[in-house]
Amino acid sequence: MSRIVMKFGGTSMAGIERIRSVASRVKREAEAGNEVLVVVSAMAGETDRLVQLCREAAALHDRQEYDVVVASGEQVTAGLLAMTLQNMGVKARSFMGWQLLRATGVHGNARVEAVEGALLGEALSGGTVAVIPGFQGVSEDGRVATLGRGGSDTSAVAIAAGIKADRCDIYTDVDGVYTTDPRIVPRARKLTKITFEEMLELAGVGAKVLNVRSVGLAMREKMPLRVLSAFEDLPGTKIVPDLGDDMERNAIAGIAADRNEARITLTGIADAPGTVAAVMGPLAKAGIQVDMIVHAATPDAGASDLTFTVPRASLSQAVRAIESSGAKGDGAILTDAAVAKVSIVGVGIRSNPELAATMFATLAERGINLLAVSASEIKVSVLVAEEQMELAVRVLHTAFGLDAPRENDV
Repeated sequence: MSRIVMKFGGTSMAGIERIRSVASRVKREAEAGNEVLVVVSAMAGETDRLVQLCREAAALHDRQEYDVVVASGEQVTAGLLAMTLQNMGVKARSFMGWQLLRATGVHGNARVEAVEGALLGEALSGGTVAVIPGFQGVSEDGRVATLGRGGSDTSAVAIAAGIKADRCDIYTDVDGVYTTDPRIVPRARKLTKITFEEMLELAGVGAKVLNVRSVGLAMREKMPLRVLSAFEDLPGTKIVPDLGDDMERNAIAGIAADRNEARITLTGIADAPGTVAAVMGPLAKAGIQVDMIVHAATPDAGASDLTFTVPRASLSQAVRAIESSGAKGDGAILTDAAVAKVSIVGVGIRSNPELAATMFATLAERGINLLAVSASEIKVSVLVAEEQMELAVRVLHTAFGLDAPRENDV
């Protein structure tokens, strides 16, 4: 007998028929003798609807009341799934996130602090399927607190760790993790397994399969993850600590692309200690995430240029923060929202510097200009014109041998 956490996303819960399909999967696991806990998202589109209602009620709304409203979507699907399971003859009950998960930090983007596992353990040991709304917990002040977009994945992993589950299965509208987005590259291959490190990097640079915070938490807690289709009984992808002796595995695990980028360049700013800090400080204070920083000084001129990227939706706010702080001095601010980030990710990058060179040469051959570059131990990212993003992904996918063979390939 295993203790399993099953998480289902909004597409899986979009209507009673799909909830019945989810319930059938849960029933099958329960009847196999497993202790089952289910974490659910709101129905597809429901959170967006609730967010819009908050905006209509008050443009500058109270974040605590915002959490009360948007948390209701997951509570509805939790109750409906518990009812459906009961109707199928499965012993089940719903819990509320605030009963189980303690959260800290900012309302609307809180972080998991602890999981109250005793109540769940009692239910599971008694043969009850526990159904929990994801995306939410209770704050230090006793109010409902939500975990931000994609927070249901984080809820599932946190609860799995808290109850010492044997594994956490994430059911989505895709049947696993692919080498890249199949909508861009039809010959993308599904991976049977990928390391936590690689999945963390892919999630961080644009892959939408798993929430980046959930992967980081699973990695820290050593919680086995699987990504599976919510609609078909197909083998999924395992997220594992390492690949062992898998000699057949490519050095590059996958390629991710993200259109959610905007470039800011400050020209003619002072070439002096503290210049970069003076720019980044106001952005951090405003809660704006900064990526791909390039600082280049002009020799003997006493001036420098600073280029970095921010989320496209934060571009106007970032410019205002810089201007109001006076950090640019006599320099100019140039912006470009028509850019995209393309990244290669793989543990092979750690030991093979030729992979980055191959990336740059491949893009150069197709006339794709690099606007910025950043790298980590197992990732290399480049900023390109948005109109060249898909071409960049396709040529890199082929260059690194990631294309799936066609049926008539020899």
